[in-house]
Amino acid sequence: MHDSGPYGTTRDLGPYGILLAMGAGWGLSVPLAKLAVSTGHQPLGLIFWQEVVIVTLLGVICALRGKPLRLERRYWRLYTVIALCGAVLPDIFFYFASARLPAGIMAIIIASVPIFSLPIALALGNEQFAWKRLAGLGFGLIGILLLIGPEASLPERAMAIFIPVALIAPLLYATEGNLVAKWGTDGLDSMQVILGASILGLVITFPLSLVTGQWINPLDSFGVAEMALAASAALHGIVYAVYVWLVGRAGSVFAAQASYLVTGFGVLWSMLLLGERYSLWVWLALSIMIAGVAMVQPRARIHPLVRQPVIGDHGVDARGQDRI
Repeated sequence: MHDSGPYGTTRDLGPYGILLAMGAGWGLSVPLAKLAVSTGHQPLGLIFWQEVVIVTLLGVICALRGKPLRLERRYWRLYTVIALCGAVLPDIFFYFASARLPAGIMAIIIASVPIFSLPIALALGNEQFAWKRLAGLGFGLIGILLLIGPEASLPERAMAIFIPVALIAPLLYATEGNLVAKWGTDGLDSMQVILGASILGLVITFPLSLVTGQWINPLDSFGVAEMALAASAALHGIVYAVYVWLVGRAGSVFAAQASYLVTGFGVLWSMLLLGERYSLWVWLALSIMIAGVAMVQPRARIHPLVRQPVIGDHGVDARGQDRI
């Protein structure tokens, strides 16, 4: 007798292994981001080189798929929204906070994307009100308060002031996902949009990094921080490509479970690679946050997973068609 899975037999357990690998890969990007800022590199310089890696990787993938970058004028509003709300601005806050907070805390904070996404979706008319999802929003807020409130929750009490700063990143990710859900992608698939947005991100961050003194040349001293940056960006590109494949193979609702795995693996990788240890309050916050996300997330389609440096998708509808 065969076990039932999304396809009905044990022969179809492969997608579960791929889902697990995706969660592990994207979760690994959390401590890698912590390592990238460990030597004092500033956000804009890191974001520029991050985009270089993503453009190179996704450019090759798009070329191999026969779906090159589209440069028509009508696509640039979409590229701009993704570049600003899905990369440059949230990554500035993410890297800034990563230099001051434990990586495991950052993994939990990033899990709040669906929590922020719900009220924005309701305001834009993307979602319908439901009491269960409102309760999930309350759970998410409790999880955040447990990170900030109890004195024993963080290694140093002064770190609490940076949690609101870190929360700006998931707020921007949620805004991006809802705007794209509202406007659509004008026939482009996910990789074409991310490629276009990443090229625009290069154009934005290059002069800004020079003007603000945040420019870095990773080849000057290619050490642990620089290797972590390159690995994190490469992981995003590779795992993102796998994610798109998995949506087509198993459906977006199945692939959406990666969001839980990313947070869990982000915490575990941070413990293994960085030696981080967390108080009971942090574990309680993680459990409550995951419960809140499960209640908030709709069944029919998924909320966007977070873009590099943590999680890399921006939404696919329930029929397995790219929304980005």
